[in-house]
Amino acid sequence: MTNERLTDRKRAAIVQAAVAEFRARGFEATSMDQVAATAEVSKRTLYNHFASKEALFAQILRQLWDRSAARMDLAYRPDLPLAPQLSALLLQKVALVSGADFIDLARVALTATLHSPQRAQDMLQRLAQKENALLTWVCAAQQDGRLKPADPLQVVQQMESLVKGSAFWPQVTLGQPRLGPRMQKQLAADTAELVLSRYAA
Repeated sequence: MTNERLTDRKRAAIVQAAVAEFRARGFEATSMDQVAATAEVSKRTLYNHFASKEALFAQILRQLWDRSAARMDLAYRPDLPLAPQLSALLLQKVALVSGADFIDLARVALTATLHSPQRAQDMLQRLAQKENALLTWVCAAQQDGRLKPADPLQVVQQMESLVKGSAFWPQVTLGQPRLGPRMQKQLAADTAELVLSRYAA
């Protein structure tokens, strides 16, 4: 195994350990010593990768953002009906926010933001920036004359509220079970139908 691969594995182990510690203890109560012990690395190795607990937390958030961006990639198609397009795009969103890893990372992020309003604001702004796929789709459909003129950000926020109100917030804050594949598909289809009943031209 090359040194580079070993370094990558240690970095991944540190992040995984940090998620576990942050979840168990909360952000404020977690120490870098605890993370190093859980990751089974030396403190020197830990600090070689992350200069501070805040830097480590920022890496966890980056994983959250990157997963969100990577999973949303269906472009608007003028030659296809709106409902199956939007339903497919929303299903990607539902599947993402219903994922066990995503929910775990979100819990960590929310725990860390409770004691820092500025951190919470930064988190929400970063999350909003990752909703580009839905926003791009809505704007394209409006420009094509197939959706009524409306504030596209508001349309996306309404879809986000419908999706996360069933597939994300109850699981993150109340510990409710994650939605299975059939319920995810139904939620995506119902949300698309509701949105298009209001906005389809």
